[in-house]
Amino acid sequence: MTEPRKLPPGRLLAATHNPGKVRELTDLLSDIGFKAVSAGELGLPEPEETADTFQGNAELKALAAARGAGEPALADDSGLACDGLAGAPGIYSARWAGGSKDFRAAMQKVEDALTAETTADGEVDRRASFVSVLSLAWPDGHVVSFEGIVRGQLVFPPRGDRGFGYDPIFVPEGETETFGEMDPARKHAMSHRAVAFAKLKQFLAG
Repeated sequence: MTEPRKLPPGRLLAATHNPGKVRELTDLLSDIGFKAVSAGELGLPEPEETADTFQGNAELKALAAARGAGEPALADDSGLACDGLAGAPGIYSARWAGGSKDFRAAMQKVEDALTAETTADGEVDRRASFVSVLSLAWPDGHVVSFEGIVRGQLVFPPRGDRGFGYDPIFVPEGETETFGEMDPARKHAMSHRAVAFAKLKQFLAG
């Protein structure tokens, strides 16, 4: 069994070409001494996501960046998994929004798919989870992953214009507002990413 590793504070390569994600990473990790730099800034290509799980795709992206740059890299993969759709859209969450990233259309697609699964007695399974996996990889192939899951219910039509993606149709357990209606600070304290990041930060700070 490979011994656990630690990562000294400093620059941390983020396996993303999204400047917003890089800023978010730096904001989340700056208090323990890390500053994110993107794979895009280093001219690294984006690998094709060919795995069939969130963890598989996060590890694939992290390993590609780590090997390309010769330094540890962090990647994430996340999405919405609907109980009534056997876990879809799952790893295809972004793809359901199409090339234009139209999540209004994606949310409509989820509603239509659930409606098509309505039972004979008119029941629709609206249970769902938001899932996030963060993977930290080293150039030699060593990788550690951290998963965050938040359970909830889907609501239609979408509510709220805060957040992004599928946030306007997801109400986390114990709450009455969707992530799209919720104050951003409140959402960030309980989201699937928050759960995964808490585990990552504990690892990095340990």
